[in-house]
Amino acid sequence: MATEGAAAKWGARELGQGWKVSPCISIAAGQTFTLADIEGPGQIQQIWMTPTGNWRFSILRIYWDGAEHPSVECPVGDFFASGWSKFAPLSSLAVCVNPGSAFNCYWQMPFRKRCRITFENLAGEDMVLFYQINYALQEVPAETAYFHAQFRRVNPLPYKEVYTILDGVEGWGHYVGTYMAWGVNNSGWWGEGEIKFYMDGDGEFPTICGTGTEDYFCGSYNFENQATKQYQEFSTPYAGLHQVLRPDGVYGSQMRFGMYRWHLTDPVRFEKDLRVTIQALGWRKDGRYLPLQDDIASVAYWYQTLPARPFPKLPSRDYLEII
Repeated sequence: MATEGAAAKWGARELGQGWKVSPCISIAAGQTFTLADIEGPGQIQQIWMTPTGNWRFSILRIYWDGAEHPSVECPVGDFFASGWSKFAPLSSLAVCVNPGSAFNCYWQMPFRKRCRITFENLAGEDMVLFYQINYALQEVPAETAYFHAQFRRVNPLPYKEVYTILDGVEGWGHYVGTYMAWGVNNSGWWGEGEIKFYMDGDGEFPTICGTGTEDYFCGSYNFENQATKQYQEFSTPYAGLHQVLRPDGVYGSQMRFGMYRWHLTDPVRFEKDLRVTIQALGWRKDGRYLPLQDDIASVAYWYQTLPARPFPKLPSRDYLEII
């Protein structure tokens, strides 16, 4: 039990060892801290944390079985479906975001030999992290796949280019979720784009093609409340538009959205390869469709066999920054 820590000189100064002496850690600017290093076989069952600072500048990485490259690499806010670094409540089976800034995930994360979890602070100042990682040491069946999560961002998306949520996946596995932080750089409706899943050798045409962005995230008709004529937030066990950041009329001039879709009961299974894209397509009142140049970030969640291909290099801190 700790005898030194963040609360040793204030909250627990008169109580001593065993009385919440070290309930959190401080991670210095530029430092990478190891949150967990566990020998298997076993399974991560739940992660809870409440980080301070800029959530885009805090990078969560998870390595399985001694791998050199991470299988999870995401800004902590985006991993917990909070990409705009602003609190928005979320109640779902896989991820919950609770007051005041409590991040929870329940993705099952099995490993056979070792699990290592790190947290890097890219910010220019120190930050504080309270966290708990719950796991069970147990046998892992031979056919069990490994959890992966990958972050991407393009700002702005070049004209007529399709946004790539995931690419370069090779092997056997199943896709289980998408989070998107979508910043609209224009006026009007922005969600006409089709999501497409290319798998197992698909060429020009995908195996799965959606009908619209709001449809994929299990909404409809612009996410619009038909009575108020405004965007309507919602959060369900499997999908939601849980965050809508509205302009203030002066500086906050761009609308921003947070959306998630968990394929828990409808996983997208693949045997050889997988690529996932979505179009940025708007609609004008005159009935015309228009390709958009929006600020789009995403996290793809999936399970697959190892070894997996290394991820694309994470964007620089300047590119990660939310403006």
